[in-house]
Amino acid sequence: MNPNDSTPDLIFGIKPVLEGIRNGKEFDKIFLQKGAQGDAFQELFSEIRNHELTYQHVPIQKLNRITRKNHQGVVAFISPVSFLPIEEVLQQVYERGETPLFVALDRVTDVRNFGAIVRTAECMGAHGVLIPEKGAAQVNGDAVKTSAGALMRLPLCRVRFMKEAFQYLKDSGLQIVGISEKANNKLSEVDFSTPTVIVMGSEEDGISPEYLKMANTSALIPMPGDFDSLNVSVAAGMALYEVARQRGTADL
Repeated sequence: MNPNDSTPDLIFGIKPVLEGIRNGKEFDKIFLQKGAQGDAFQELFSEIRNHELTYQHVPIQKLNRITRKNHQGVVAFISPVSFLPIEEVLQQVYERGETPLFVALDRVTDVRNFGAIVRTAECMGAHGVLIPEKGAAQVNGDAVKTSAGALMRLPLCRVRFMKEAFQYLKDSGLQIVGISEKANNKLSEVDFSTPTVIVMGSEEDGISPEYLKMANTSALIPMPGDFDSLNVSVAAGMALYEVARQRGTADL
């Protein structure tokens, strides 16, 4: 980020961030300087903990790369969207008598990929997208733009521990399906007519092994071409289309 840039979702300084928290602002990320001390800083940290906000301790050099102004050891990004509890979203889906479909993103950090996946998820009838508190793409204006506004409409559920979220969803009757080139089943061989969570992993190393172990099944996208992997947003689109095709909402 250019240190001279100013963005509407960026605030810095102890008092502005503190007031933002107390006024109910929704934060995407809060960066705190490692080793920072002082009563005002401790007051801010207590508010962050009390509101269970996502924060990360970082070196001062990282803060200086974000802004060269007097940040006082804290830089925060306001989220342009609100995060909803997965429990609340799932309950609403069941109450409407619909078959749940969620997309979970494991360490998808590219903002454009993230926005594109959310856009496709809304188009293909998904009910929400799950992201972790840490290791996820920044939820900012660029993400909203790339999603063509879908982030303002499709429920976004940010969870502290993806493993716990997966277990909750499994206990609630959803199957966890990991999309992976290491799978034995083809995408078309998986039954998507039942409540489903599609898990997409990072482009670097795919889905985390611990999440693949939790999955009810995994599926690969057959590729007769020379490449052995797809861009994650493209792969998500293909998986979501297969779900819609099987459910009769996207018949050709």
